[in-house]
Formats: sequence, C-alpha cells, structure tokens
Amino acid sequence: MNQHQTGLVEHRTSWSYTDLPLRAREAITAFAPAPELVADRLAQLGEVPPRAADREGDVEVLDGVAFTHHFTDAPGDHETVRWHHVEAGEGEPVVFLHGMPDSWFLWHHQMAAIADGYRSIAIDLKGYGQSEKGRGDYTQRGVAGQVVALLDELGLDAVTLVTHDRGTVLGDHVVAGHPERIRHYVRGEQHLAHFHPDLAPQDDLLAEAPWTGLMEDPRRFVVWAYAVMGVRQVSEADLRRTVQEFSYPGVVRAVPRYSMNSTFRKEWIERRADLMPRWRCPITVVQGHDSRSQPREFYEDAAEHLPQVPSVDLRLVPGGHFWPLESPAEVSAALREVLDSAAGRNA
Repeated sequence: MNQHQTGLVEHRTSWSYTDLPLRAREAITAFAPAPELVADRLAQLGEVPPRAADREGDVEVLDGVAFTHHFTDAPGDHETVRWHHVEAGEGEPVVFLHGMPDSWFLWHHQMAAIADGYRSIAIDLKGYGQSEKGRGDYTQRGVAGQVVALLDELGLDAVTLVTHDRGTVLGDHVVAGHPERIRHYVRGEQHLAHFHPDLAPQDDLLAEAPWTGLMEDPRRFVVWAYAVMGVRQVSEADLRRTVQEFSYPGVVRAVPRYSMNSTFRKEWIERRADLMPRWRCPITVVQGHDSRSQPREFYEDAAEHLPQVPSVDLRLVPGGHFWPLESPAEVSAALREVLDSAAGRNA
C-alpha cells in the first residue's frame, strides 16, 4: 500500500459526518418530487425533438454572442478521447466544466456575459453531450487527467477554471494535480470539507441507472433532476436545450459509469485526505443560497480547511443547485466580478 492509499485509510475513521442544519434537514425530507409535479412540468414542456449533431466550426448565436463548436482528439488512458467544446469571446482563457444532467450549454449565459473580455471554453465532459462515450477510464482522477490532455491540445497553459456539480469533482483533481495550470478556481455545488450521506440519496440512484432505467427517457430524467435539485424554474427554452443535449446517443449509458467507479463518500474522503491539501491557487466557492443538497452553512468555514490557499472567497448566489440557469443574470454578474477582480480590473 502506497503513502497516498495509507492516508485515505487512516482518515476513513478519523472524520465524522457534519450534522445537518434544521433548514437543510427539512429541505431534503421529501427529496423526490411529487409525481404530479413532474407530470405537470413534462406536459408544459411538451415533446422535445432531437437536435442534429454539430460539426467542426459550426457557429450559433446565443444571447447575442457567437458560439463556435469544436471537436478535438486528445490522448486518454490507452485511448483517444474526442472532445466537443464550445468557445465564445476573446481574452484571458476561462474553462467551464458542467455537472449532471447538463452539458456545455449550462454555462452559455455566463459565457455570453463575459465575451467582451474573456475567451470562454466550455467542455462537454466525457460521456456527455457530443463528447466521447466509448468505454475506457471513467474514474474521476482518470478523466481529470484527460481534461488536462485536452488543455494541452488547445495550447492552454494557465486558465481560470469554473466548475459545477460533477464537473467540480473533476476540477478538484485538476487543481490538485496541476496547480501551475490554474490561475483561479471558481468552484461550485460540490461537497468540500463537510458531508452527510443524507444529502446524497441520488448517489445510489445514479449508479443503478443502467438497471433501473432511471435515465432511459432523457426528457423525463432532466425534468425530474431539475425538479429535485432546483428552486427556481428555468426558462422553457433552456430546459428544452438541456434535454436535447442529454439526448445524444450513448449519453444515458456512459454517464452512470462515473457513479459505478466511486461514491460521494469516497470522493469526500479523497478530497480531504489528498486533494484539498494540494490546492495552491485562489479559490472562489460559489453555492446556491437555497441549494437543497449543498447547505450554505457547510461552506462558511471553507478558508479554515484550506490554510495553504492564498485566498478563499464564498459567494452565495440566488437559486438552488442549478443556479447558472436558474439565476443567469445574477450569476453572470457575480462571475464577472470575480474574474475582473482576479485579473486586477476592478481597481
């Protein structure tokens, strides 16, 4: 057993779960939304036709800004990974990683809002959207390394990294393994130092999805997930596009591979024992003020757990778990402020 593995074993018994605040306990009492609510939202949404796959160089305009689609092959673990990524704007590079059940599109409002000063690169994570869905390494550490290989192919030496949900799990590995590559880490909607298993009933659901059929109907699954974790209802246009991005062939088979390789508890242990001590860049923690799965109280002492980090800033934004789409204007303004401050443009 190597030193890394020994450290993880030692901490399995030395850390305890954090008790949930009463507000958070009440928020997760009825984790699954009422079937009537899901049925009502599905009826409002109507049928969602599939979206044609993009080609290299395709351009679409969103929020008045041009977005360009790209496909790049990069080295993987004994494999080549084809990545789909979308770019907008010019300036210092900002890389966006989405969560589940999302795609690069999760960030389009923010990308458009900062396009006049920053070059945004939003990646479809492996298994999602139009990126690679073949078999291979779906461990968080492995895919994080593949993301870095993509940055190499794109010639991105140092970037600001903005993440959400499951993309944050990957981001934690990128920031730990390649501290010289990350200027600033904007980290969203993922457990940090505190954890309680009652906050993660979806963990087993996702791992069992290939057998239960949880994701077989992408339209229903996306509506269900947003009803479970969201607080503000997103626009119909954004929800329809989210469904389309999750409906590309192979997504519902590839995405559960991540959950089969780990558990939320294991990720929490690895984060505390190995990853967090290796973070070196300034960090902005962004959380939904009313997130049901991520109590805001769990992040108030973030700086105490990251003494080696130059600065730790907590930003609570309106909404629940899916704040990039729930509160696009407020989140875009907060991100712009963070980026401009980090770049010295607020002086």
